[in-house]
Amino acid sequence: MITIRPATPADVTGIARVHIDSWRTTYQGIVADEFLQALSTEQRVQRREQTWRGMLSAPDQFSVFVAEEAGQIVGFVNCMAERENDPRYTGEVGGIYLLKQAQGRGAGRKLMQTAARELIQRGHSSMLLWVLKDNTPARRFYEALGGMYLREKPIQIGDETLIEVAYGWDDLNLLAPGNAGEDTG
Repeated sequence: MITIRPATPADVTGIARVHIDSWRTTYQGIVADEFLQALSTEQRVQRREQTWRGMLSAPDQFSVFVAEEAGQIVGFVNCMAERENDPRYTGEVGGIYLLKQAQGRGAGRKLMQTAARELIQRGHSSMLLWVLKDNTPARRFYEALGGMYLREKPIQIGDETLIEVAYGWDDLNLLAPGNAGEDTG
């Protein structure tokens, strides 16, 4: 069974591993193979770990939750105040990733619900997230959760310029049934 819990500093390596492994499977055929292969280099792994250490050391700015199964981290979500001063959507999911073997089993929905509840606790009533335009499975997932297409923007990944799409939720209460103390496992 997959359970959701707040991340701790001890989770940094597991989160970085999921981040890299899920990029390599999710973005295959979307992002250049050379870029994806380079993600597993020791230097890149250390950079990801450093990024996650920084987020976990700033709990007033970032919230990070992990999906765990049999003692192993299989996914994560991070959320915060929206980063580009959108006038309508004040919260943001900065990233949500699951290992391939954990997908399609409800963990993604639980992570999104947990992020929505956390953002509500932080005083946000709406949120958005960005997803690569060509990541059709993720876009379908966000649409199934009630996300509305908002806009697009270019993003540089390695040597490529790709397009990201924003999805928004006007009312986080619709995404986060129950209260913040509810067991999400």
